[in-house]
Amino acid sequence: MHELGIANSILEGVAAELRRRPGARATKVGVRIGELAGVDPDALRFAFEALTVDTSQSALVLDVEYVASRSRCRECCHEFEVQNYELLCPACGCLATDRISGDEIEFMYLEIEEHAEANSVFG
Repeated sequence: MHELGIANSILEGVAAELRRRPGARATKVGVRIGELAGVDPDALRFAFEALTVDTSQSALVLDVEYVASRSRCRECCHEFEVQNYELLCPACGCLATDRISGDEIEFMYLEIEEHAEANSVFG
């Protein structure tokens, strides 16, 4: 279950940012996961909760944005969402397409509270 390792990496990133901001408290962390990244969002949430239960981060909320696979046609430059692994360009029928999203795992943002005011970092 590599979701546990991903959840741990997210928490390490949160901890690193909090070390830069003594006294701050993380409230929400956002990640973007592509549908082709091989990550089950529910398993990631479960792993995240398992790692934060009974810790100082137990109130930290994980926000997962699940991103569909998108491609761009090399011929007509049309961008489209890939449905059922169909890579033909729906605009011109060309098979020469390039994936432009769908395999990412990205740390999008971290919301923290500093001195009773919320700030957004990374986003």
